[in-house]
Amino acid sequence: MPTWILLAFLGLGLAAATGLRTFLPLLMLALAARFGLFGVNLNGAFAWLASSGALIALSVATVVELTADKIPMVDHALSAIGTVSRPVAGALAAGAVFNQTDPAIAVLAGLIIGAPTALAMHTAQTSARLISTSTTGGLANPIVSLIEDIGAAALSATALIMPILAPILVAILLFWAWRVWSMMRRLRGPKVG
Repeated sequence: MPTWILLAFLGLGLAAATGLRTFLPLLMLALAARFGLFGVNLNGAFAWLASSGALIALSVATVVELTADKIPMVDHALSAIGTVSRPVAGALAAGAVFNQTDPAIAVLAGLIIGAPTALAMHTAQTSARLISTSTTGGLANPIVSLIEDIGAAALSATALIMPILAPILVAILLFWAWRVWSMMRRLRGPKVG
């Protein structure tokens, strides 16, 4: 399998994970690159991601995001901000892994692979959160948030360790989200208008 396909799968998996959590996948990518884990190397234009300053900033941002997402109402504000920040993070993660290409090509790959994947996953996550809020009054949102944390970490780890599995996991997650959304639409019944 050509190297660029594995890099695309890696970028896809990381971008999908950023659709659930903005900073956790970037932190995991930066740590893997910094310590040479799983053969991860960043494109030269993105090497700053593995710098000490970036690792500190990503660590703080990850802790803040993971904590704040468990707080009612704050989780909805994070989701609104995530509509913009998560596709940007997805493009950054996906572009950064294209280490054997020109930086302009890496940026383009990030925009083509990362941004739409992160936005699709974020949209699915937002739908699940709306269902949780409407059915439990938001009481289950911290539990849903914890499941999303685990999902983002697991998807990121899988993409870093075995990138070939990333598109399969992304497809399963998106299919599951679509099924839940469809089921909830049917349960609500037709709108009377």
